[in-house]
Amino acid sequence: MQFETYQTIKALHIIFMVSWFAGLFYIVRLFIYHTEAQKKSEAEQQILSAQFIIMEKKLWWIITTPAMILTLIFGIWMLLVNPALMHQNWMLIKLGFVVVLLYYHGVCQKIMFDMINNKFNWTSNGLRIWNELATLVLVAVIFLVELQGSMNWLKGTIGFFGVAILLMMGIKLYKRLRQ
Repeated sequence: MQFETYQTIKALHIIFMVSWFAGLFYIVRLFIYHTEAQKKSEAEQQILSAQFIIMEKKLWWIITTPAMILTLIFGIWMLLVNPALMHQNWMLIKLGFVVVLLYYHGVCQKIMFDMINNKFNWTSNGLRIWNELATLVLVAVIFLVELQGSMNWLKGTIGFFGVAILLMMGIKLYKRLRQ
């Protein structure tokens, strides 16, 4: 029964983690479009900004933030059911990435509040780069969880930075193609 309970909690944790990441990925895309809308005519800008604000608020408060809360609840519950996880290095590193992700979530919320107040402190290219940070965290966490410390750390570090470099090159290529 204990194993079945743990597996159910783990499944719910993964489901809400996927929803949280989906919300984080999409909110930054909305921020990019919202920022780019500021270059349109004033009439278009007003219409688009009003629509983006509605979309951002609904995504943030109905999907992203509740998914974050549920991810944390089920993650903590998993640790309570299986406290031995707290003695494994990979889990401690994963929890470090969770802290990074919570910070990322907070910065996204600040960006949203700024845009609601007509403050656009980020360029669309800066937001594209910001969006890739969540991708890097996702890649790192998935590898940590799936390989649970069996991976050679040198190869893991090189792979992590390799993914980061590929993402940055992709962003630069996309920017060139757009121009």
